Amino acid sequence: MAGLKYMSGFGNEFASEDPRCPGSLPEGQNNPQVCPYGLYAEQLSGSAFTCPRSTNKRSWLYRILPSVRHKPFTPMSCGDLTENWNDVEPDPNQLRWKPFNIPKSSEIKVDFISGLHTVCGAGDSKSRNGITIHMYTCNTSMTDKCFQNADGDFLIVPQQGEILITTEFGKMMVEPNEICVIQQGMRFSVDVFGETRGYILEVFGAHFELPDLGPIGANGLANPRDFQTPVAWYEDRTVATGYTVVNKYQGKLFSCQQDFSPFNVVAWHGNYTPYKYNLENFMVINCVAFDHADPSIFTVLTAKSTRPGVAIADFVIFPPRWGVADHTFRPPYYHSKSENMQHNSLFKLLFCPSWTIAVLSWQVFQPLLSNLYNESKIFDCFYCPHL
Repeated sequence: MAGLKYMSGFGNEFASEDPRCPGSLPEGQNNPQVCPYGLYAEQLSGSAFTCPRSTNKRSWLYRILPSVRHKPFTPMSCGDLTENWNDVEPDPNQLRWKPFNIPKSSEIKVDFISGLHTVCGAGDSKSRNGITIHMYTCNTSMTDKCFQNADGDFLIVPQQGEILITTEFGKMMVEPNEICVIQQGMRFSVDVFGETRGYILEVFGAHFELPDLGPIGANGLANPRDFQTPVAWYEDRTVATGYTVVNKYQGKLFSCQQDFSPFNVVAWHGNYTPYKYNLENFMVINCVAFDHADPSIFTVLTAKSTRPGVAIADFVIFPPRWGVADHTFRPPYYHSKSENMQHNSLFKLLFCPSWTIAVLSWQVFQPLLSNLYNESKIFDCFYCPHL
């Protein structure tokens, strides 16, 4: 959308106020006795108060009405969302899903929330350790409705159709070949402009961060300056018919009603924000004299576990690049794992057709086709395509 502005950086201490209300961001303190314009000060924490400064996440929001002013939450249908893996029979085989069909708007109206489908996962939100992978297929915008994930962070990857995400921090337009992250506890609404499809990586117990570069040096992979955070935007809107807040809590959905828009944050500051990233900005590290570099060099974002060097989840891409190597078997090598992996599986999704290798069949590898590899030494080695 033309006119949307962003701030550059990853994990920065940002500050923003809507230009319609100059001076709305308090100076010198977080919680003045009387906030400018009569606003309410709220702190949104993404970590414990006592976390080390390097990992402490929080933002201060200055809003027209406090977010706590709503009616009680009541359970609602979860549709195709789940994280109850005990009810699912384990399957060690390699699995493949064809692209999910997008409902026709002429037949049924499906918004972002009702179009969520859980595909796979491990762990759960109660233990604060694990991941879930969802698909979304929708054809209509969320009207007087927002979503809040109390369980973890959403990493959203559009495959078809751009999405306009309105958050308490501002607006983001996210197009195919871009990703965005909505962190735990942030309210957002999704507008679409036709048939829309993509997938979501949800992590529990950790936030996404940039991977360590090690010997690569100071630059490379996803550079911090290329991440974009929205600027403050608000609406002072009363909704007499009721505004619906949908909350995902311990894998279940709950909803409540309030009579105003939650996107009433006039100003904010902090380092706990939503953000987006254009995958075309990824700096690939891959030219080798022989053999293959391990696929970890393609990591865009990682969610670390409590064990050093082991991630809850890595978001990895295989973009266009030069592939040169002497006396080396060109296709990816056979691969199985037996080390201390957090969740010993690999989920692969094709969301950008131009990133496929020329020898791959377009009929076989379709947009949003996905695969799940359960990698373990107890099974025969198989062809795990680290493209």
